[in-house]
Amino acid sequence: MIVLHAAFPIDPAQRDDALDLIEDLVEQSQAEEGMIDYRAAADVSDPNLIRFFEQYEDEAAFEAHSQTDHFQEFEDALPDLLADEPEVRRFEVDSASEVDL
Repeated sequence: MIVLHAAFPIDPAQRDDALDLIEDLVEQSQAEEGMIDYRAAADVSDPNLIRFFEQYEDEAAFEAHSQTDHFQEFEDALPDLLADEPEVRRFEVDSASEVDL
């Protein structure tokens, strides 16, 4: 499984446009084959910092996602939306399990 965690600092003046694109990106990405989970949320400490949490079955699913029209549209718009450099981390995961709290 491939897991991505990304943090995108959004320009406050572009926040509404960014959220519209992100809403569409999330909705379409969740329907992709090989997608386990795809979510975005505003950080509780900074509402202009949007965090993505993505889980893919494998490398093929990850690569397929990066070639979709909705991802390309979001990626093309990023330079106009960002207030600073995004941070993206990729994790290769052998297993995952629920944790009881």
